[in-house]
Amino acid sequence: MTQTIPKPVHFKVRPAIAQLQPELVKWRRYLHQHPELGFREVGTARFISEKLSSWGIKHQTGIAHTGIVALVESETAPDNDRVLAIRADMDALPLQEENEVPYRSQHDGIMHACGHDGHTAIALGIARYLAENRDKWRGRVKIIFQPAEEGPGGAKPMIEEGVLSNPPVSAIIGLHLWNNLPVGTVGVREGALMAAVECFDCTIFGKGGHGAMPEQTIDAVVVGAQVVNALQTIVSRNVSPLDSVVVTVGEFHGGTARNIIADTATMRGTVRYFNPQMEGFLGRRIEQVIAGVCQSHGARYKLDYWQLYPPVINHPQITHLVREAAEAVVETPLGVVPECQTMGGEDMSFFLQKVPGCYFFLGAANPKKGLNYPHHHPRFDFDETVLSVGVEIFARCVEKFFGQTSLPELA
Repeated sequence: MTQTIPKPVHFKVRPAIAQLQPELVKWRRYLHQHPELGFREVGTARFISEKLSSWGIKHQTGIAHTGIVALVESETAPDNDRVLAIRADMDALPLQEENEVPYRSQHDGIMHACGHDGHTAIALGIARYLAENRDKWRGRVKIIFQPAEEGPGGAKPMIEEGVLSNPPVSAIIGLHLWNNLPVGTVGVREGALMAAVECFDCTIFGKGGHGAMPEQTIDAVVVGAQVVNALQTIVSRNVSPLDSVVVTVGEFHGGTARNIIADTATMRGTVRYFNPQMEGFLGRRIEQVIAGVCQSHGARYKLDYWQLYPPVINHPQITHLVREAAEAVVETPLGVVPECQTMGGEDMSFFLQKVPGCYFFLGAANPKKGLNYPHHHPRFDFDETVLSVGVEIFARCVEKFFGQTSLPELA
């Protein structure tokens, strides 16, 4: 449900960026019509590269398969060696679009249902603005177009291929268009913004048999059901009430017929938390619970458990910079929402583990236009007026970052 937040009268967007709005919409709609899944964003990467080349922006392609990194330098040499990175993800989801719009997806079963087409358009917009106004700022900005955020994750392989080096990145920022906030708001929060995501697959092995003779069996469905219930006690009895943790079993499969006691049952789920100190603990506790329930019934189990993404932790100093930039654009503190956490996960977290930075939400829902469906919904769409707002916030972040004479915590 969209939060009810006081809405600013209007955005403060400079004329040079406001003039980009029609192009931003055009780029976004092209990308929306041509969505591609993670590590397959070949056409998307080609589109980005052609735009960057036409603006005279140096860039590298083929990083972590389809990733691109652009470097924009000011006309006047900077006073220091600091480099600010801006990150945008560009992959789509395996989802059939249900929107009846002229720019609907042309690829069956693939859709931009999370706003990554908008993220890419905004990143292109800030790249073009900085390139065309090199005399109005001083510094070096890396713009990272990342593949595969939706899975299996493109941030980590891009880092491993040196995207934060040559020149080394001092700090990083990024945004997510957010339909949980209305147009006119920006979600900026210091510390944990998004949750870690860990995954598990478990198979329970029992002993099948006739439904009329349960004494001859070990019912895998019964054991599995008790496992599902017992897992919920981890949050209620092993985690402090001051920490937010969610254990979800999203799939449960067992049995082949109504009169056959199942010999196996399978379940798949996720674990989410904000506190980095939880890493390792929850996986161990889940296995202890499963092992204990199975032992009490004489069943066996196989558990696969892995971390998908760590939590998104925003650096205090860079968050303050982003908040100041956002407040100037929305023109009132009422438009900046500090309590905007979500248990959703994001692999921007890997970048934030390496360099200080801030990831923030740009409110994009507009119920009056019917643009308030949730993320990953087949009718997801957002209010495109926020595209130029995203570029403006990035521009102000660049100016503030390089305008500060010292950033001692980042040295």
